Amino acid sequence: MEIYLIRHGIAEEQREDVKDEERKLTKEGKQKTEKVAQRLAELDLKFDFILTSPLVRAYQTAEILIKTGLGDKLEESTHLAPNGDISAWIADWLEPNTQTSKISPETKLALVGHEPDLGNWAELLVWGEVKGNIVLKKAGTIGIKVPEQATPLGNSQMFLLTPPKYLL
Repeated sequence: MEIYLIRHGIAEEQREDVKDEERKLTKEGKQKTEKVAQRLAELDLKFDFILTSPLVRAYQTAEILIKTGLGDKLEESTHLAPNGDISAWIADWLEPNTQTSKISPETKLALVGHEPDLGNWAELLVWGEVKGNIVLKKAGTIGIKVPEQATPLGNSQMFLLTPPKYLL
């Protein structure tokens, strides 16, 4: 299975009159995210499922992925909200008797969320521990191959780390 960790696009600055979870993508954020999504589509990437943080900026990013034809199944996951728990996500999506009826070794999942969580998740999947070395830029993508038979934590392989500037 392949997991693509995708950070939301450029969002409105934090302000006292707008809750963090309600911050939207800016015009520039939408445009750059659309360009990145178009480039991913040109690379023949298609997701079987797109899971997104419930925060507005991440959900808008996921909607752009859908609009661009990168997938058609969109689902919110509270695990992808800031400070989400990767172990709980793995239990819900990757362990037997859960969502696995939807998942096969060929499945491609897009997980749309936030930093530093996505970088931390990538490190946990690849190295089994957070080192604080992977930083995912806004609208950037990390691709990780998850093993079929072993626990994914510390046993996965990163095959893609792309800041948006290389896709624009």
